[in-house]
Amino acid sequence: MAGQLWPGLLAEAWAALAAAADGAGPDGPLPPGIDTRLPAGLEVLWVSGAPGHLPSRLPVEDVAIACTGAALLAAAALHAQRGGDCGSRGSPTARLDTGHVAAAFRSEAYLRINGEQAGPGFAPLSRFWRAADGWVRTHGNYPWHRSALLRALSCSGNPEAVAAAIAALGAREAEDLVVGAGGVAAAVRGEDGWRAEPPGEAVAATNLVEGMSIGGAPPRWRPAGALPASGIRVLDLTRVIAGPVATRYLGALGADVLRLDAPDRPELTLHGYDGLPGKRSALLDFGAADGIARLHELLSGADVLVHGYRPHALDRFGLSPELLAERHPGLVVVSLSAWGSRGPWGGRRGFDSIVQAASGIAMVESSDGERPGAMPCQLLDHGTGYLCAAAALRALARQAAHGGTEFRELCLARTAHWLLGLPRDAPAPSPAAAPSPAASADGGDPAWLTTLDSPDGPVTTVRPPGRLDDEALAWPRSLSRYGGDRPTWGPAWLASPRPGPALRSVHQFLMSGPATLAAPGFAGHRRPSAG
Repeated sequence: MAGQLWPGLLAEAWAALAAAADGAGPDGPLPPGIDTRLPAGLEVLWVSGAPGHLPSRLPVEDVAIACTGAALLAAAALHAQRGGDCGSRGSPTARLDTGHVAAAFRSEAYLRINGEQAGPGFAPLSRFWRAADGWVRTHGNYPWHRSALLRALSCSGNPEAVAAAIAALGAREAEDLVVGAGGVAAAVRGEDGWRAEPPGEAVAATNLVEGMSIGGAPPRWRPAGALPASGIRVLDLTRVIAGPVATRYLGALGADVLRLDAPDRPELTLHGYDGLPGKRSALLDFGAADGIARLHELLSGADVLVHGYRPHALDRFGLSPELLAERHPGLVVVSLSAWGSRGPWGGRRGFDSIVQAASGIAMVESSDGERPGAMPCQLLDHGTGYLCAAAALRALARQAAHGGTEFRELCLARTAHWLLGLPRDAPAPSPAAAPSPAASADGGDPAWLTTLDSPDGPVTTVRPPGRLDDEALAWPRSLSRYGGDRPTWGPAWLASPRPGPALRSVHQFLMSGPATLAAPGFAGHRRPSAG
């Protein structure tokens, strides 16, 4: 695979994961003593398949392979450290296929329920709009963000009305209005413009993976199981794409993953199904006294917390780093956001498409230099998701060796900064189309797809990418119901139905709206900022 960038990018990602444990500065030399080498026996990630599945001006496919490879190698390294043996003397051989990775990075495009699509990737008001002096990207997939957009523009939900309202505004003016109303929007910027602004400067000053350790907790010994993350409990407080990608991959690697969602804001149908493989799903109201108590009970039994809340949004629930280290010593905490915790945009909402617009990616991917474009997949979401999984696995390894409470922080904008700094192809990209997975040898289902059982019928989705010692990773055969499990660890959830209104299926819950299950004592907690 000569001439491809992914081997060097994989080395960069691994170095960032190593540096996160020691607080290395961005883009500078690593402090002495940091071992950035891949573990013995894992120096080679075997990648098969021809390139070209994700055509783009930017090296999208190489970054996708590097991010997925980092997670797979981190899993193999943890398995070796725990004393596992998949047939390679404790160091499983890691393999990826380029077509499989490309399909995984477009998993939402392949999702089918009873053979039918689960819904559009973007709502009508999630798109680029021409402003008086440029372009604006908005995000209105969720009803509350759509309402904020229309409130800011003082117009109806008709796309023509929105177009007229934005056309009368400057791009930055529209951005400020929508964000000020609690919505999600970004003026389209060029690369240089973004880097010169305070938000872009703040992002550039951070690491790809930020890290911190608070001492005082003894190492947690976790004996090896059949899979690299067997016996690891992961509490998942994420939604949309990036966070669920991370936690579902940990589930495919053997972790016991429990996802919690607020009762009043159900996930979109598409992401509800796409993000659930490999995990259980429960509803919990953090704003109620019994809800926050249950949350801390779950954290006491967890090994890893992955959350997608905006920086410091969880502090009021006693989940600041200092309080987590005091109350749940030895925990690994991975936080994900759109813009990171530094700079003027640290508390701002954002999604992959919004970060693409603000950071300059949309203009790099423009086909004519005038109208903004997009990458062939939501690379920032998926790539950052796999890096989050890798960060969790490497932090588990460090905690087991040295103790402490481990914190890792990643953001979509920093992944975008990494991507924009890489070599790129000169030709303008072609319009993106979903890659077609190769047909299996027996002529059956496409090679990268699998069908899972669910209360709503068969669900077709992309298998988790990667093989360890020629054993393909796989999802459990049955999908959990969205919000249908008890918020508890252990086997009790298998026999104990969830109290309250019956949830016959994820589809019926998602279609029922928030009123059906709204908790009377809900005080409201800020939603995750990144997909």
